[in-house]
Amino acid sequence: MPALVDTFGRVHRDLRISVTDRCNFRCGYCMPEEGMDWLPRSELLTFEEIERVAALLVGRFGVDSIRLTGGEPTVRAHLPVLIGKLAALGVDLALTTNGAGLAGCAHDLRAAGLGRINISLDTLRADRFEELTRRDDLHRVVAGIDAAVAAGLHPVKVNTVVMRDVNDDELVDLARFGRERGVVVRFIEFMPLDAQGAWERDRVVAQREIVERIHEVFPLAPVDRGHDPAGRFRYLDGGGEIGVIPSVTEPFCGACDRIRLTSEGRLRNCLFAVEETDLRAVLRGGGSDDDLARAVESCVAAKWEGHAIGRVRFVRPERSMSQIGG
Repeated sequence: MPALVDTFGRVHRDLRISVTDRCNFRCGYCMPEEGMDWLPRSELLTFEEIERVAALLVGRFGVDSIRLTGGEPTVRAHLPVLIGKLAALGVDLALTTNGAGLAGCAHDLRAAGLGRINISLDTLRADRFEELTRRDDLHRVVAGIDAAVAAGLHPVKVNTVVMRDVNDDELVDLARFGRERGVVVRFIEFMPLDAQGAWERDRVVAQREIVERIHEVFPLAPVDRGHDPAGRFRYLDGGGEIGVIPSVTEPFCGACDRIRLTSEGRLRNCLFAVEETDLRAVLRGGGSDDDLARAVESCVAAKWEGHAIGRVRFVRPERSMSQIGG
């Protein structure tokens, strides 16, 4: 079976699929203050189109991991139907969500074949949560986390974007939250993908600082990370582990095996890509599976060495995180 290999020899087996550009939050990291113009439903890939792309990548190129993202994927109608289609491919199937609607659907998602879940939560303070998301829904997200655990999704990971002078005073509190609930908290360095375009390097809290501050309260030891983008650290008392995704200060581009499909069918070979390949045009233009495969191979082959954040040659993508998918 041929593999998807770029010019630097990296094999790509991890597919991220955005199933919608819509979200039920309006957080400043993902969405501009004035809101967004959502895509018409007709421009989104159908479940059948998503299934066709996924089946091709799994069957022809050995992709073995698929994650559904958004926007907010749980706002896509009949999501368990899509999960059932993708679970039938025999892949490691996961989903990233803001968790606000998860309490009401976690069991259905698990029953449809979902294996793992990541839930975004940047603060445990209700006032700060409302300020960041423009919704008073912290209690709903926490209930969603508990529902995911109860439904048997494993592992349940909580993703926290750490921003200096915004929520970095909660590092220990969030670590404690993860320990108490038996979930893995993954701290993510603030990346230049915010919708407001306000990213500055001095707002980044580096992996080293994150780990040191938690280690002072809950001693940690490093764990081998493999291809995982997160540096992993286990609690010495056996209380689980945390992860840190150091995209800015310690880039892991050399081990990256991900490609991303946007909700309207554009393939991206990097989270920070500035060019995309239109697979929807192939799908709706009568293209064969061979045509689709050639488009995918061409996109992956053009992947650059790394994102170059902090260097003069770095080019910020036009899309924000909500438009790309996590």
